[in-house]
Amino acid sequence: MDGSGKPAADPIAAYDGPPDYRAVGRHGIFPQLTHDEVERFNFLAHMNRHLASRVMPAIKTAFDGQIASGKSFTDRHQVRRALVQDPYWQLWSALRRNTMEMRQQAGRWVTLRQREELAARAASLTDGDPRLTLDPSMKLPRYVEAIDHHCMPGSYHTEYGPGDVANAANYDCGLFATTGGMLGTWSDGGGQAVARWVKRNLPDLKPKRILDLGCGLGHSILPLAQAFPDAEVVAVDVGAPMLRYGLARAKSLGVDNIRFVQANVESLPQFADASFDWVQTTMFLHETSYGSMQRIFKETHRLLAPGGIVLHVEQPQYGPDMPLFEQAMRDWDAFYNAEPFWTKMHEADLDTWMVQAGFARESLIHAGVTGVVDRTVFPDAAEDTGEDYGRKAAWHVVGARKEVA
Repeated sequence: MDGSGKPAADPIAAYDGPPDYRAVGRHGIFPQLTHDEVERFNFLAHMNRHLASRVMPAIKTAFDGQIASGKSFTDRHQVRRALVQDPYWQLWSALRRNTMEMRQQAGRWVTLRQREELAARAASLTDGDPRLTLDPSMKLPRYVEAIDHHCMPGSYHTEYGPGDVANAANYDCGLFATTGGMLGTWSDGGGQAVARWVKRNLPDLKPKRILDLGCGLGHSILPLAQAFPDAEVVAVDVGAPMLRYGLARAKSLGVDNIRFVQANVESLPQFADASFDWVQTTMFLHETSYGSMQRIFKETHRLLAPGGIVLHVEQPQYGPDMPLFEQAMRDWDAFYNAEPFWTKMHEADLDTWMVQAGFARESLIHAGVTGVVDRTVFPDAAEDTGEDYGRKAAWHVVGARKEVA
């Protein structure tokens, strides 16, 4: 009973968990899952939601009440060193890391056992298609080659055999568990959000050519291709498995105005100056090195036509208006989720880098986008107002419009 004499609310019944994994969209290259494999992903999705919505908030309570008591912090690194001494933070961090490792292994169980079948299905959809351009001689950047991003063994680029797509399939089928369904049926809520923002805020933009840098398997670029069907879309990445899988996925979803190119986005001489009306990155910059980001900015300026736009969608920068506690919590990915460039990227002065790349300061764009989710499979999405310092489907946009001479 509560103080009013009414039965107290059942906290278990009030829990608004993610949708069932069976709501995930199945396209022509999506791996087959057994009953137990589905339930592993369901467990991990619920565990991630529980950690974000029920466990994490108590860390702030502990920080305000005892961890920070009598202490004065001047930067996020001091806050992190204080947090890692706290048993409650240690428990949360260990569970969060463990769920990511379990998510990656669950995906590997799914994809490696059907690796050859997936490669054959991808080949049947992509072999001979001019919309897939691979470069076996391309040297991977060190900042890609040396890291198992998100704790995924082999990251985006490792190939286990001819025509391999296993790690791309792993990333695709397991993303639901990491996000708890917050990116929707096709895990493309980020791309849908960008397309919606552009149509609302830049209605004069009628792109003929769109370039996506660091496209992965295309979750975020396919919605742009769908929203602008008259545009030619070029998606670039260094990972051949991602690109094979990406084209197969696009074709099976009926998206025909996109092609996938393997290249290092720091330098794209195969594309002419001023040859794109829109250049896009989505949650990509934090996986590049400090120096490469500045080269990427310069390359986007070269590739943009006058009047064209560049948009970089990322988690927010660590500015003076962000509390040190939040900065330290957001830094978790840099130390425990194989995202070593996360911390430096988020403290960088991106505005200055954009200006140094050639964009006029008065042309810079700052905005925010929130992932678009299919409410028919995730009806509680509209009520999600919490913050989990990095997992919530809400991002900042830093961009610019190239001046017309």
